[in-house]
Amino acid sequence: MGFSFLLAFVVGGFICVIGQLIMNIGKLTPGHTLSVLVVVGAILDGFNLYEPLINFAGAGATVPITSFGNSLTHGAMAEAEKHGWIGVLTGMFEVTSSGISAAIIFGFIAALIFKPKGKVD
Repeated sequence: MGFSFLLAFVVGGFICVIGQLIMNIGKLTPGHTLSVLVVVGAILDGFNLYEPLINFAGAGATVPITSFGNSLTHGAMAEAEKHGWIGVLTGMFEVTSSGISAAIIFGFIAALIFKPKGKVD
């Protein structure tokens, strides 16, 4: 059990290091970096490489943002097999809707509790 925690920490940390390097070396904004990592997760799932990573690293692969790309692609491909092209759209939203809804709801609650501030130059 301790080894699985260590493995999750190392793999998740490595994914975060890659994101940090993209921001520092590539001079990309956090939004661009998030988009790149989501696309990388989607591409890895498209080639059936992300599921073995999840089996290997557990939460180290399911918690980072790359897992969101994996979920989008995984849902789209599963529904496309059942319903054709319309399944591509419905599959993406069906699998990820609860996570997106939770982020919006908890973000709204946090904005009510704390005083949000804009960027100060």
